[in-house]
Amino acid sequence: MSETTQTATGEQWGEYVEQLNQSFVEAFEDNMRMQTEFLESWRDSLDDSSLDKTTVEGMAGAARAYEVWMEAADAQQELLNESLRGEDIELEAFRDLYLNAANDAFKEVMGTSAFAAATGQTVGELLDASEQVDQMNQQTLESVGFATAADIEEVGERLVELERRQHTLETKLDHVIEMLDDES
Repeated sequence: MSETTQTATGEQWGEYVEQLNQSFVEAFEDNMRMQTEFLESWRDSLDDSSLDKTTVEGMAGAARAYEVWMEAADAQQELLNESLRGEDIELEAFRDLYLNAANDAFKEVMGTSAFAAATGQTVGELLDASEQVDQMNQQTLESVGFATAADIEEVGERLVELERRQHTLETKLDHVIEMLDDES
């Protein structure tokens, strides 16, 4: 292949990659714009007066988290543009951008009373489910004739009571033996 042909092929490839990158950037921008418009219309459609304070605060936290992601998307677009201009961009910059955005977005959501309420509700439901599982386990063990935790506790209590009674009897017996020894 001649040098002229290689140069022409390289230029065609470069143009193709540039068009591909430009199409990606445009699609990404359109996607971000549509997501932003959707979130804004969704937020506007809800009547704040019909919602409780916790829900409103939770929605505000989610909106702030979304804004963090949109800022990260803008920063990613800028990094892509710099890369397309030939600047050397480390892949770690993209990773760090999204790790930081994730931390900031989670802080926005987890700092709301709605998140606390949802977490409390989830923990309560897990405790209820755990209690139901424990009851089912007890019933299953009883149905197959195995000792349950309640059975073992009862046996333990009986042993403690027997030991107490035995100690009392030993004390009385020792006292009787002493009295008999004193009479002799």
